[in-house]
Amino acid sequence: MIDRGTRTRLRWGSLLVWMVLVTGAQAVSAQDPTGRMMHMRGQIVSPAYEGWWPNEDGSFTMWFGYMNSNWEQEFDIPVGPANYFSLSEAGGLDDLELDAYEVGIADQGQPAHFYPRRNPFLFTVQVPADFGDKEWVWTVKTQGETNRAYGLLAPDYRMDPQVMSTEVGGNFGSLDDRLRTNLPPGLDVEGDPHRTVKVGEPLQIVAFADDPDDYPARREDRGALPMTLEDLYSVPSGSTVQGAPGLRFSWMVYRGPARHVRFDPTQRKTWMDSRVWGNSPWSPPRHIPEPPEDGRWVVNVTFDEPGEYVLRGVASDGSHFSYENVTVRVTR
Repeated sequence: MIDRGTRTRLRWGSLLVWMVLVTGAQAVSAQDPTGRMMHMRGQIVSPAYEGWWPNEDGSFTMWFGYMNSNWEQEFDIPVGPANYFSLSEAGGLDDLELDAYEVGIADQGQPAHFYPRRNPFLFTVQVPADFGDKEWVWTVKTQGETNRAYGLLAPDYRMDPQVMSTEVGGNFGSLDDRLRTNLPPGLDVEGDPHRTVKVGEPLQIVAFADDPDDYPARREDRGALPMTLEDLYSVPSGSTVQGAPGLRFSWMVYRGPARHVRFDPTQRKTWMDSRVWGNSPWSPPRHIPEPPEDGRWVVNVTFDEPGEYVLRGVASDGSHFSYENVTVRVTR
């Protein structure tokens, strides 16, 4: 774990542990029998630089995500002085006291709503072939602390789809070489990417997703559900929580207060909730439902408060991701 206030140059691995769902728990934190803390609230968000890979045209794709150290507390941090990108020379923003907020470049597509725990490979920033040793620096301020992630083209940050799969525990943690050339799911959202709807009025959104290489293929979890308290609190066999393979699709709130948004049907979590029956691909029993036969995912979204929201559709095969956004202006 990276100490608070220090430079976030290390790629976050999945640090999740198996925890029991405590019905009605109101405590700020709980402790498991292994002596590790499970913080519900009061912890920080740390932006994470996941790595980069080259593109055919000579440019590069940088991947970013974050770690919210809470299991329940979510944050709304609009793009601005507490959530911004800066372009810097190498090491130019190592001093966390330096304020580098510039309106013109602050928005590089980062989230403004932060779900609990690990949210890896959530968005990308494209950089040109001549980017050199410059850095795209993502600054996030929570709980009175400043943390930064430094996007740079250092050789040890080069990655490929297999590295991505490993970081998210994809395909039950498999290291199959076929993952190196794994293709992301195809994804298309029907209709205009900008919508307007009234408070309380359901908005239907239709998305089409498929897996062009049908790999990794959907299959059931090889493990059994916990039958005892010892099983319930058992530690995963590796440092990364395993996730199930197979095509899935979910909507999340990317910008705007998620507490005012209702999805019907309820969407599976896109964040790495590893608690048993946590409605997450990382939650035992890690069951991935069969996708719709026509590849058509339909959801009705209702908003309780006016404002502008960005919804992000996430298609995944458990190892690779595709995204599409829909911006919704909600009126009275």
